[in-house]
Amino acid sequence: MSSCSFPSMATIGDPHYDTIPPTKVEITVSCRNLLDKDTFSKSDPICVLYTQGIGNKEWREFGRTEVIDNTLNPDFVRKFILDYYFEERQNLKFELYDVDSKSTNLSKHDFLGQVFCTLGELVGSTGSHMEKPIGGIPGKKCGTIIVKAEELSNSKESATMQFCGNKLDKKDFFGKSDPFLVFNRSNEDGTFTICHKTEVVKCNLNPVWQAFTIPVRALCNGDYDRTIKVEVYDWNQDGSHDFIGEFSTSYRELKRGQSEFNVYEVINPKKKAKKKNYHNSGTVTLLSFFSEIEFSFLDYMKGGTQINFTVAIDFTASNGNPAQPNSLHYKNSYQTNVYGMALRAVGEIIQDYGSDKMFSALGFGAKLPPNGRISHDFPLNGNLQNPYCNGIDGIMEAYSQTLESIKLCGPTNFSPVINHVARNAASVKDGSQYFILLIITDGVISDMAQTKESIVNAACLPMSIIIVGVGPAEFDAMIELDGDEVRISSRGRNAERDIVQFVPFRDYIDRTGNHILSMEHLAKDVLAEIPDQFVSYMKTRGIKPSPTPPPYTYPGLPMQTQI
Repeated sequence: MSSCSFPSMATIGDPHYDTIPPTKVEITVSCRNLLDKDTFSKSDPICVLYTQGIGNKEWREFGRTEVIDNTLNPDFVRKFILDYYFEERQNLKFELYDVDSKSTNLSKHDFLGQVFCTLGELVGSTGSHMEKPIGGIPGKKCGTIIVKAEELSNSKESATMQFCGNKLDKKDFFGKSDPFLVFNRSNEDGTFTICHKTEVVKCNLNPVWQAFTIPVRALCNGDYDRTIKVEVYDWNQDGSHDFIGEFSTSYRELKRGQSEFNVYEVINPKKKAKKKNYHNSGTVTLLSFFSEIEFSFLDYMKGGTQINFTVAIDFTASNGNPAQPNSLHYKNSYQTNVYGMALRAVGEIIQDYGSDKMFSALGFGAKLPPNGRISHDFPLNGNLQNPYCNGIDGIMEAYSQTLESIKLCGPTNFSPVINHVARNAASVKDGSQYFILLIITDGVISDMAQTKESIVNAACLPMSIIIVGVGPAEFDAMIELDGDEVRISSRGRNAERDIVQFVPFRDYIDRTGNHILSMEHLAKDVLAEIPDQFVSYMKTRGIKPSPTPPPYTYPGLPMQTQI
C-alpha cells in the first residue's frame, strides 16, 4: 500500500482539488532623483518592501534589495517575488533608505521616503509598469520610484491527455477493480506532491479515463525531465483505496504522444518482491496528447485589457425607509450601511484595474423625479449620456445623493441592468475590455425568467456578474443563478459558461464589530472566480494578449431609459 493518504472520495474528479501553485509575480524596483543624504558622496540606497496581510493592519517586512553605493538613480537587481491573488487587496509599501553602516536596524539609516500601492494597481498599470512620486518627508521632493511586475512562471504550457488501462489487477473480492490514476510531481528532496487525480472508472480492469487538461507548471513546474510518478488505485467507498501499482515518466516522454514509448507497466514493488514470476499488475497507455500555450489573467492585464466596472444598487421598498434605522439604506455619521460596505469591499479591489478610475453606477426599483416614473436602469449621477463616477468615492457620493431624491418602490428586476452592461460588452469583443457588473440587492427577484435569459445571452460576452445579497431575506433564487452546481439555462439553451457569483452579505458580518476583516473576506470570495471566467472567455474566442497595450477607448453606450 502506498504511503500517500487520501481525502474523501467527494474530491475525486473535483477540479478544485488539483494543487496548482499560485501565480507568482516578480517585482523589480528602480528609483530616480533620490534625496542626497551624504555630505561627501551620494546616497547608498536600499529598498525595503512591506506587505499587509488580509484583515491585518500591521505592516510586515517582506524583503530588501541589495545596497547600491553612491547613486541617486538605483536600478536594484534583487527582486521581490510575491504570490498574486486577484480576489484580494494586497497592500504594498516601498521604503527607501540611505545605508550608513552595516547595521540591519533601519532606524540607524537615513529615511529617503516611501510609496504605497496595491499589487492589483501595479498589475493593472499599462504594461504592468508603474511610476509614482516618492513621499513621506514633508516639504521635500523625494524623487520617483519605478516598479515593474512580471509573472514568474516556468511554463505557460498546458497539456491535454488521455490514458487507458489494460489487464489491471483485480482487487475486489466480489467484483472487478474500480481504478483511478494519481499523478505526482517529484520534489528536490525526493518527496512527491500530488498534482492531479482522474475520475474513478467503476468495475473495469480495462478502463478508459476521460481526457484532462493540466498546466505544465502544475505537472512538473516547467521541468520537462522532472520525474512524474503515476499511481494506480482501486477505489473503495470507505477511503481505504487499494494500491494496484505505479510507474514513472516525464513530461518529455509524454510529449511523444501515443507511441510504444508511452505504454507503461504498472508495478507493485511489494508484490514483485514476493513473487518470482511477477511481471506486472497491468499496463497503462497514453491514448492522446495535446499541448498549447495557456495565457494567464496577468498576461492580458499586461497586454492592456481594461476592466470596466459597473455597480447596480437595489432601491426597492423592501429595503425599508432610508430615514429609519432599521432600513438597509439607513446611513449615519458613525457607520456605513451594508450597501456601502459591500460596495467598498469589492469596488476598492476592482478599481485598481481601471486606468481612468471611472465606473458606471446604476440603480433599479425606484420612482424617479419629477414625475415618479419607476425605473430599473437609471444612472446614480443623473447623467443619461455619461453614467460614470470617479472611483468608489464618486459612486458613494452619487449613491447618497440618489437616496435623497428618489422614492423606493419595486419590483426587483435584474434583467434591465444586466442587459445594459451586456450592450456595452457586446460592442467590445476583441479582448481589449472586460466588463464586471456588481449587483447589490436585498430581495426576492421578480423577473427570474427574463434574468435567466439575460444571463444566458451575456455568457457569450466578455462579462461577469457578482451578486451580493444584503438583509435577512432568503436568497434561493440567487443561488440558482450562480451556476457552480448546475449551469443556468433559458428556453432550452444552456449558458456557454458560468459568469455569476453570488454571496449573502450576512455570512461576512463580523460579530465583534470589526467590519474590515469581514469585508476583505467578502471581496476575496466574490472575486475569486473572476480570473478564470475572464480567461475562459478569451480562450474560447481564441483571443491572445496584445504584445503592445492598445490605446484605451471609452465604452459609453447611452442609457436606454429616460429620467
